[in-house]
Amino acid sequence: MKRDHHHSPLPDVALGGNAGSQLPLDWVGMQGIALPLWLEEGGQAQQVHAWADVHVDLPDARVKGIHMSRLYLLLDAFAAAQPLETTALAALLRNMVASHADCASTSARVALAFPVLRRQAALLTAGLSGWRSYPVRLQATSSSEGFALALTVDVAYSSTCPCSAALARQLIADGFAARFGEGQIDGAAARAWLQEHASLATPHSQRSTATVTVQLAPDAELELFPLIDLVEGALATPLQTAVKRADEQAFARLNGANLMYVEDAARRVQAALALRYAQAKVTVRHVESLHPHDAVAQAGNAA
Repeated sequence: MKRDHHHSPLPDVALGGNAGSQLPLDWVGMQGIALPLWLEEGGQAQQVHAWADVHVDLPDARVKGIHMSRLYLLLDAFAAAQPLETTALAALLRNMVASHADCASTSARVALAFPVLRRQAALLTAGLSGWRSYPVRLQATSSSEGFALALTVDVAYSSTCPCSAALARQLIADGFAARFGEGQIDGAAARAWLQEHASLATPHSQRSTATVTVQLAPDAELELFPLIDLVEGALATPLQTAVKRADEQAFARLNGANLMYVEDAARRVQAALALRYAQAKVTVRHVESLHPHDAVAQAGNAA
């Protein structure tokens, strides 16, 4: 026997009035939404796994809640439509606000976090290369004050302590003097001694990170790779991927030629960013091998 099912409208309690504390809310939305994004950098396209946070304001205290599914669908369409660019982000924010006109929303924001991959050549060995990953964060906001976009990139590098290097050189010099004294020195014997004993003391060095944030105009290109190049060029000791002995020796030479305290690193990057960006902020962190704590320095005016 065929049954006739009667389907009543599904309840939507969000349409009801706000029976609790009637107060406006600065931001309401979702965090940690997984989605694929397309990037075009260095003349090549790559797909990245991103995480998104999306919010709109809820200024009308009488409105119970926002329409989160609308935000999700807009974000999903944005990710599928085109490679990531600033103009598309601005359009997404406008659509988010428009989708919540019935909530009296006037502001929206989107945060995107993802790693960008880049092929890096070895310092000396021809044809040798590997992949570097750079964490990226984009924070875009649309409000009555206009459109604001902040780009943040983490750039890892190597840092060698100048004080530790000086102390190591002193010990090596003392060891050399103890072996050869102040008289005439045989060059071959000195060379042999240095090959065996020049590392009787070594300066401490560590993997370090420069986190830079720059403000972008609504129609600006992201240009992630040029920003990374700017930071790595200022520091001069970028981390390496695939290496052979010649490349490792070249890396040691770079570190020896660019001894830096955390203050030196921050100033180097700050000066480089000032040449291109009106608003920029840098935070450097040296993960100390001497101490169980990190050394940090910060400068700049970006939000």
